[in-house]
Amino acid sequence: MRNPDYTRNIALCLRYEGTAYHGWQVQKDQATVCGTLQNAIRGVVGHPVSVTGCGRTDAGVHARLYVANFRTSSAIPADRLPYALNTHLPLDIVVTAACDVPEEFNAIGSCRRKEYTYCIYNSRLRDPFYINRAWLYPKPLNEQIMQQAALAYQGTHDFAALRSVGTNVRSTVRTVYDCQVWREAERVYFRVSANGFLYNMVRAMVGTAVYASEGKLSAREIGALLERGDRCAAGPTAPPGGLYMTRLWYTGEVERFGEGFRAAVGGFDGA
Repeated sequence: MRNPDYTRNIALCLRYEGTAYHGWQVQKDQATVCGTLQNAIRGVVGHPVSVTGCGRTDAGVHARLYVANFRTSSAIPADRLPYALNTHLPLDIVVTAACDVPEEFNAIGSCRRKEYTYCIYNSRLRDPFYINRAWLYPKPLNEQIMQQAALAYQGTHDFAALRSVGTNVRSTVRTVYDCQVWREAERVYFRVSANGFLYNMVRAMVGTAVYASEGKLSAREIGALLERGDRCAAGPTAPPGGLYMTRLWYTGEVERFGEGFRAAVGGFDGA
């Protein structure tokens, strides 16, 4: 039950390297991003808080951008909160912006679109700087074929074939707005934005695009695979370390929020 004395609703933008955490969501016996952030906020504002995040990133997944909100009775100015919180946070979590937001703002409920980017390090030799931050894939990948697979994901589809059994959802239908694959030297990037994602959906999309590159299925088969809902015919779930949350879109009202918050989020309806 919400404490009526907590009259302020604060939105935070943050970044984190997720290797050390068992995902975002608080768990009783595991270190999580949310649990770590809640402890830091409590140390600053002087009372327990419940933090709402924009999505449940899995264990080992990273965020170049993440939005969360919490309610408080503290009078600390919002523009001072990032500095205060970062002194209480480990080095792999950083709050980049904070602002007061309307009572109705909810980090996940107000979010209209999300983007993830997956990084594959496509080389026979590993790079120590990409350990836990990319999928080391030693076989040659054809990014043009992977792009053909990516285009097959675009549109509104039932993505039951590209998810792992985990959380219960009302519907497995999602709309993918854009999906692109490109190469930068040894790095192959897979970027996708949608109105929502199923459990492990992006990682399964990546694994299936890799299957297409290897000739284990054709890009033309992906539409039929989605229609059948056949998880066994799709590619593997790519490892978590290559996945990053990279952009979020919120309702137009967010444009009125603090400049630091707007600059950090970078996406609104119609963008």
